[in-house]
Amino acid sequence: MTQVALRVGSRSAGGWGEREEALAALLEGGSGGLRRVGGRCEGEGLRSGWGRVPLAGRLVELSGSGASAVLTAACALVLEVQLAREPVAWVSAGEGVLYAPDLERAGVDLGALPLVRVEGLLAALRAGEQLLRSGAFGLVVLDVGEVLSARGLGEGLGGARGGRLARLAQQHGSTVLCVTRKARAEGSLGSLVSLRVEARRERLSGGRFVCHVEALKDKRCGPGWRHEQVCCGPLGLR
Repeated sequence: MTQVALRVGSRSAGGWGEREEALAALLEGGSGGLRRVGGRCEGEGLRSGWGRVPLAGRLVELSGSGASAVLTAACALVLEVQLAREPVAWVSAGEGVLYAPDLERAGVDLGALPLVRVEGLLAALRAGEQLLRSGAFGLVVLDVGEVLSARGLGEGLGGARGGRLARLAQQHGSTVLCVTRKARAEGSLGSLVSLRVEARRERLSGGRFVCHVEALKDKRCGPGWRHEQVCCGPLGLR
């Protein structure tokens, strides 16, 4: 596994104040906000939605193809977890979706985001397991993109190592986020996946987009709920 330097306590110029303001604007709704549409989860302590609290202790798959918004959805989650003072790690297997400048513009503290680069699914699972065993991370992103086929991914997560990831996530209250590139008609990574969502974008005027996050599979609350986030696209999409 690639060696990385972890700086949890340090913060870049501007501090947490600006990031907290950015997240508050994101969650308030309106022209630049995030809103929950449809779906209800009954039961004490259970919530549906895309955020740190409802995803804690779960193995989650975030997928998309075509006009995808997987990086936007992942970035929003990374930012929220960082603002809760919880460390985040990003494991990238091959050519993933991570684009550091976009994360930085969204307020993510790159100095506190260790990046682990590996080759192949098994190496990514091993790295994720080691990070989770430390009990230090609130979120571990496994960015496998389209490196392997859906079948290969499913076989990997369906084995003993995938089971250990799910158990470690529950034990430490962490979120394991698997980022994939595939159509919604394709199945999830396996039965151990607690939640699968699809992220897609829709163009608005003025260089803005609506980013939809829709639950295709949710073992806790059932599918069908979705989040919508209005955001400005990068320069190449405006």
